[in-house]
Amino acid sequence: MDIKELLNCQLCELSKTRTNVIFGEGDKDADIMLIAQAPGELEDKENKMFIGPSGKMLDKLLQNAQISREEIYITNLIKCNLPQNRRPKQREITACSGYLEKEILEVNPEILVPLGYYATKYLFAKYELNPFTKKEFSLKIGKSFPVKNRIIFPLSHPASLLYHQEFFESTVKNYKKLKKLIP
Repeated sequence: MDIKELLNCQLCELSKTRTNVIFGEGDKDADIMLIAQAPGELEDKENKMFIGPSGKMLDKLLQNAQISREEIYITNLIKCNLPQNRRPKQREITACSGYLEKEILEVNPEILVPLGYYATKYLFAKYELNPFTKKEFSLKIGKSFPVKNRIIFPLSHPASLLYHQEFFESTVKNYKKLKKLIP
C-alpha cells in the first residue's frame, strides 16, 4: 500500500480532524485479518491500533482463544478517528474502502473477521452476501460465511464487552471457533 498516499489522504472531512492516519498492523502473511470500525481517540493520539480499553479487551479475548496478536493482522474500515466516537458516514466508508481493499489484497488472509456492525455490513456488501439490519447483526456473529476463496467470520467489537460483560463467555466461545478455522 502507498503509505504516502494514505498519509496525504484528503478524501473526506476526517482529514481535517485527525491527528494520525492509523495503519493496519501485524503479520503481513496472516491467515486472519481483523477489521474494526475506526481508531479511537487514544489510538489517534498514539498512532497505534487497539491500545485503549477495547485493545485490552481484545487481548483478553485473543488470549482466551490462544490466538497471538503476532499471528494476525488488524486494521480498520476507516483509517481516521471519528470525532466523539460517532457512527461512520457512508461517504467516509466509501472514501476509505480503497485502502482496506489494498490491505486485503496485500495480506491475502483466508479469514476476514469484521468486528462490529459497520465492518460486517461493508464486507457483506462487498462480497454480495444478503444485507441485514442492525437488529439482525447479532444473528451473524460467530458464523462462517464462505465467499470466493475466503471466509467472513463476523464478531462483535471488543468495546461492546466494556458495556455488556454478560456476553464475555459467549464471545470467548466465538473467538475459540475462530481459532479452529485457522488452517
